[in-house]
Amino acid sequence: MSQIRIYKVKGKTEISVSIDKDTVWLSLKQITELFDRDKSVISRHIRNIFREGELDRDSVVAKNATTAADGKTYLIEFYNLDVIISVGYRVKSLRGTQFRIWANKILKEYLINGYALNQQVLEKKNEQLSELQETIRLIRASVSSKPLSGEESIGLLQIISDYSRALEILDQYDYQSLEIIQTRSKERFRLTYEEAMEQIDAVKNAYGNSELFGREKDKSFRSSIGAIYQTFDGKDLYPSIEEKAANLLYFITKNHSFTDGNKRIAAFLFLYFMDRNGILYDDTGRKRIADNALVALTLMIAVSKPDEKDTMTRVIVNLINKNN
Repeated sequence: MSQIRIYKVKGKTEISVSIDKDTVWLSLKQITELFDRDKSVISRHIRNIFREGELDRDSVVAKNATTAADGKTYLIEFYNLDVIISVGYRVKSLRGTQFRIWANKILKEYLINGYALNQQVLEKKNEQLSELQETIRLIRASVSSKPLSGEESIGLLQIISDYSRALEILDQYDYQSLEIIQTRSKERFRLTYEEAMEQIDAVKNAYGNSELFGREKDKSFRSSIGAIYQTFDGKDLYPSIEEKAANLLYFITKNHSFTDGNKRIAAFLFLYFMDRNGILYDDTGRKRIADNALVALTLMIAVSKPDEKDTMTRVIVNLINKNN
């Protein structure tokens, strides 16, 4: 328990109120004093609150070691504000009304101050993040421009630099600020349903998959191919190669169009589409997306909720755009 506030009743005894975990806590004895009722009356109200399912006991009751007048330490149950207010409504006394007015005032102050504090923390975190990103940029520049003493030092700095992009994407994901940037709009290749089926058959024959592999269950696969070329008001809904590739992976994975091999087909055609459009590898010949990352993304799409589609595809675009 922490941050003690004092509740005063005119002409009556003061009651110390503990504020902890965004609420206040009182013992049974304190609640009895607060509402000026017998202990048996307050106990009955509390039992009824839990019996009727108004509150969950485990969420609103905490035990705290308290030293009594006899010098011994006892484990005392404390009840949070939800219980106190519920009891107050059941008692319906003047004292209960006075407490609710006081409690609402205190909580309002607490929430406003807490909000201001959270804003300060957020601003400080953003400032620290900017400093970290600038530091990483300088580290990357120094690693590239001149040799540093010690292979281990260089390796450590290179690791920080290599993963800075991943950290940046995770930060943007947390703050829902991922954007579609650094993409290519000029397509070299347009995927058709017919060519996609030819490639699936080729993979099936090459790797000896079962007869069920690539067998369509309905017409949803054709729809998946067509979906990445949708237009609205005469403009492509997914204007860049990266956006088309990301949505291709998403649609094929989620539509589950085949009896067997849905995720493998989705991942393969995603790579095939990128390769034919010249973005599968960077300028040094390195894969833009690692094997384990592709597996993780495909599985994440498979278990994701429909309302998470935009977030999922933005993550994919940020992993295959010009920044990688």
